[in-house]
Amino acid sequence: MDRPAVAELMSEVAAAVTRRVAVVREDVYETIVREIPQLRDDKPVLALLASSVDSNVDTCLQIMQHRIDLSAVPAPAAAVEYARRLAQRGTPLTALLRAYRVGHACFTDWVLKELAQHPADAEMVSAATLSMSRAVAGYIDYISEKMVEAYGQEREIWLRNRSAARAARIRDLLSGERIDVSAAEVTLGYRLRQYHVGVVCWAGDAAGTTEEITRLERAISHVAGQAACHGDPLFLPRDESSAWAWLPLGSRDGFDAAAVDKAEMDDDIHFAVGDAAKGTRGFRVTHQQATAAQAVALASGSPAPRAVTFSQVAPVAMMLTSRELLRPWVLGTLAGLAADDEHHARLRETLLVFLESGGSYKTTAEWLRLHKNTVQYRVRKAQESIGRPVGENRSDVELALRASHWLGSAVLEPATALDAR
Repeated sequence: MDRPAVAELMSEVAAAVTRRVAVVREDVYETIVREIPQLRDDKPVLALLASSVDSNVDTCLQIMQHRIDLSAVPAPAAAVEYARRLAQRGTPLTALLRAYRVGHACFTDWVLKELAQHPADAEMVSAATLSMSRAVAGYIDYISEKMVEAYGQEREIWLRNRSAARAARIRDLLSGERIDVSAAEVTLGYRLRQYHVGVVCWAGDAAGTTEEITRLERAISHVAGQAACHGDPLFLPRDESSAWAWLPLGSRDGFDAAAVDKAEMDDDIHFAVGDAAKGTRGFRVTHQQATAAQAVALASGSPAPRAVTFSQVAPVAMMLTSRELLRPWVLGTLAGLAADDEHHARLRETLLVFLESGGSYKTTAEWLRLHKNTVQYRVRKAQESIGRPVGENRSDVELALRASHWLGSAVLEPATALDAR
């Protein structure tokens, strides 16, 4: 087949389509908008989509009409800007690429219909069809790569800038500074005038990779789903293995920590949770409670529990602010009961439940699933280890037992050291 003749036929067809280019542009645009609802709903950039379609249609026709080499063709400015805008709005890249596939099919129909009306013989038409299809596909492949590059670069810049802006707003909120609440809500994409619960999330065996943050964000989303939150949680990475988050509760003034246990996630992910609190002040307070609860979970040096709530550890968390005084106080309060071994751990657990139950042997036995006589024996031995009746300073003993329960060896004495006294 005579290649120059095929190229000439392709040029003639492109020129014929160019004479009707306004109708072609409109058809391609309307087809894309009809087929891809995600693009149709983004009204602020529909005009830019139209400009992108116009420039791509014109460029492709010029390539075929004037036999322009693709390597000499810059990406249309409107098309690049449209890709950037979609990246800024979080529209999936798949929607952008599908727009090019849909537009490709529609534009190709116009070109081939025009070719079918040409009086050339069947062999010439067949060769031109193949050549034109290759030219259009080549342009779409070329421009798609350019759009993916523009989208990726803009998305990275936009996410970095958005993260910086959100982090700055969160810092202002946590510092207690006066802020424009409405403006902060827009920046954060999160409603502040509601109840929230603060969460600290971390990976216990983290390898220090960016994938850890993805795991943490996914885990927070699962917890929010189990808790039936009113919207998406606010998530802020702190480093490569920990993050802060706020779960939106709407008008609900309580949070069921069981949502953490019900959520599907990896075993090495841990949570510290504050109490539900309202408004900007509550945003700050529940976060402070969550970080205090995390401090308790990490202080013992032993593997942290899956989840710890501030309500569980509030007295211990506040005692940790004077850590240099806490251990001597626990040792002085519990005396021999502070031995860090399994036997005394059982005695401490039994005595703590006994005190929390109001001194009921029956309730303690039911809670620990022990015989009542066993409970009585352990309580007696625990008091003997302390060296005086618990009733003399009951509140102090209970606090010291809670501290030892959560902090373990960090506030206890090795059994051998006590034996040596």
